[in-house]
Amino acid sequence: MTRLVIIVFLSLIWQQTFCWGFYAHKKINYQAVFLLPPAMLAFYKPKINFISEHAVDPDKRRYAVKEEGSRHYIDLDYYGPYPFDSLPRTWKEAVLKHSEEILQDHGILPWWLATMLYRLTEAFKEKNASRILKLSAEIGHYIADAHVPLHASSNHNGQLSGQKGIHGFWESRLPELLAEKEWDFFIGKAAYLKNPSGFMWSRILESAAAADTVLKIEKQLSFEFPSDQRFSFENRNGVLIRQYSSAYTLAYNKSLKGMVERRMRQSIYAVACFWYTAWVDAGQPDLLRLGNERFSEEDAKEFEVVNNAWRNKMAAFDTLKNKAYQHDED
Repeated sequence: MTRLVIIVFLSLIWQQTFCWGFYAHKKINYQAVFLLPPAMLAFYKPKINFISEHAVDPDKRRYAVKEEGSRHYIDLDYYGPYPFDSLPRTWKEAVLKHSEEILQDHGILPWWLATMLYRLTEAFKEKNASRILKLSAEIGHYIADAHVPLHASSNHNGQLSGQKGIHGFWESRLPELLAEKEWDFFIGKAAYLKNPSGFMWSRILESAAAADTVLKIEKQLSFEFPSDQRFSFENRNGVLIRQYSSAYTLAYNKSLKGMVERRMRQSIYAVACFWYTAWVDAGQPDLLRLGNERFSEEDAKEFEVVNNAWRNKMAAFDTLKNKAYQHDED
């Protein structure tokens, strides 16, 4: 096994550990805070670093909780052609028609969002500051995932079309390269959602409709770029990563006509709207007079378990990397 093959293999493992990308999830939650009304902003802004940093907890939890994975996606194409009328929109009706096992196997994202919104609303009613922060951070993650086209497709990483790695390309590489310098996150204020479930189903259907475009455009573009120009190597956290080149990324973004920026903006707006809707439905409690600012023992334990699972995953990656390099040297 040559050093190049080792690096490529390890870089693929690394890329599979991210969804929107840790950077993008944190950015979405961070920007959503500034869309809130003053009565909420006064509470959220001082806690913005927590809300941003813990936006990635659901991804870390996937390594600790078996049931977590299905909460991040839905394979809508499993249920027939667009607009997937054979799939009831309510959980109860969907279970009656398809069974809970089938739903879990193909993702439960829209229904999990309804659960998370209920929990956040209850936290506001209880005036539980720590619970509000934790749930706000986490619901932001799932809402953002719902805006990713390949989270609504069974071909979630191009594995069915010979495009393995496109998932991270769309939702990690593009934002990391372009968000800070090129994209505009000046967005209007959050609005109350009279029908949150309908709102999110519309966004998920938009994602499903865009999935073919995400795949088709990258496939076409790959024929225009020689393979040695599609990829490059860069150092990330001490690891040499093979990834899509800047030139290829910029060309893909142009061909997509700004799709990733639009979906990221829509994610930010949706996150803020869900926070605002939960607060209004809870009776608009005074957020500067909340109790339970310290996290419960249960929450603290969960943070520890999630972070340990994530660190163990990264440690295993480092061990594999070191063994591979040792083998190469031998």
